[in-house]
Amino acid sequence: MKITPAVALGLLIAATLAARLFVGALAPLSEDEAYYRLWSLKPAFGYFDHPPMIAWWLWLGRQIAGDTPLGVRLMPALGAAATTALIFDLAGLVGVSERAALRAALWFNATLLIGLGGELAVPDGPTALFWTAALCCAFRAARGHRAWWLAAGAAAGLACLSKYSALFLAPGIVLWLALHRDGRRALGTPWPWLAAVVAVAIFVPNVVWNAQHHWVTFQKQFGRVAGHDFAPRYLLKLIFDQFVLLNPAIAIFLGLAIVRRTAWPMLAVAAPFAGYLVVHSLHDAVQGQWPAPLYPMLVIAAAAAAEGASGWRGGLRAFAPWLGFGLCAAVFAFALAPLDGVLPFRDPAAAYRGWPAFYAGVERERAAAGAAWVGATTYGLDAELAFSPAIKAPVTEIYERARFSFETPAERADFTRPGLVVSAPRSPALASIDSCFGEVRQLPDLVRGRGTSATVYTVYLVGQPKYEMEDAGCYRPDLPNFVSNQAGTRSTRP
Repeated sequence: MKITPAVALGLLIAATLAARLFVGALAPLSEDEAYYRLWSLKPAFGYFDHPPMIAWWLWLGRQIAGDTPLGVRLMPALGAAATTALIFDLAGLVGVSERAALRAALWFNATLLIGLGGELAVPDGPTALFWTAALCCAFRAARGHRAWWLAAGAAAGLACLSKYSALFLAPGIVLWLALHRDGRRALGTPWPWLAAVVAVAIFVPNVVWNAQHHWVTFQKQFGRVAGHDFAPRYLLKLIFDQFVLLNPAIAIFLGLAIVRRTAWPMLAVAAPFAGYLVVHSLHDAVQGQWPAPLYPMLVIAAAAAAEGASGWRGGLRAFAPWLGFGLCAAVFAFALAPLDGVLPFRDPAAAYRGWPAFYAGVERERAAAGAAWVGATTYGLDAELAFSPAIKAPVTEIYERARFSFETPAERADFTRPGLVVSAPRSPALASIDSCFGEVRQLPDLVRGRGTSATVYTVYLVGQPKYEMEDAGCYRPDLPNFVSNQAGTRSTRP
């Protein structure tokens, strides 16, 4: 029996979704995921680091599957499945054959970035989904169904509520339209501009939230735009990282697509954001996941370039999904295996080992010391500790208090009573413990994991804070991780 592309697409989506839900349920939360979970406890129109979409997704997932790793990752896993379906649709709208469209959907999941991180609760997932949805609507509109421009604007607005990198979507679409005769005619009609109005209207609540909170997210994210010292080594890092994360076999076909201008509308839409990432890499590092919204377009171009491949190119085309899925399966098996303290070398997955026993150790130390609260020196450690039901006291981050403006009075630590401060390894915050509290007593270290998986945390019993801790935190402006808009005991809350 012959399997149609639509049936094959359904099987692909079902298989990858099942794998993501399985891994998502078993793997401990990363620090960032745990931090975004804290956001989801208080849905709002903005937060310190990013716009609010990831918090909304996590809130919904937790309502369905509970306050568990699966609940936190449910919506991102479903979002990756929906993005896969949209890639198949978008490839057809660009003019790619059904076979190449199915290949693009397959290759999207076979990239290392999506294969390993498609279920992670981070803002890149919803950004990629709504970015791709906006393009599907825009390409339908360009075929003469003009009302689809309004849907494209709505999807673009939701993408901007996911991550500010989606602001590059508009210039990408304009570039694509400007390079095509029919597109230039479309720019002369009100419809694309009405789409922009819809997008702005959806994005406005986040702007208002920022205006009410000292523009904290805009300052943090748009502050990256300013150039610093010229450091082209970061460009080499960007190229190498994306060659690996895209999947080396797929990356080769993407290179062919760029040379041949295969599926050029995808390359045109991707160009503004890709150009920004290149410019940014000339003075600072580009994190590996930042280009994630471009991956749907890049795999469509690569899959189209692989059409008709024969010889070594044909072999490479067939090898691409095996390489991606094989590497992802090996990484997941390694990370989930009970290898704590077994390996003869430093465990690459140490960040995911030993958390339950560590939570219990922190709670025992807190109770024995008579501490009324637990403090952490980084937002990620704070979020990990706050996720554990084993800890029976308020958990608070004591330095970057501007990150936690969503906390309610009932959730805040009572700084008039002693607290147990747990410091992440090599945290620069350790240098200012004595300057922040009148009473500081170092306790025995706590260890998470065993052997080559072990991570050591410094522990202090502290009391009598020298600063107004609730709003300003432990004031030390010369710390590398200190928030610039904190000043003395001045409140950073609106």
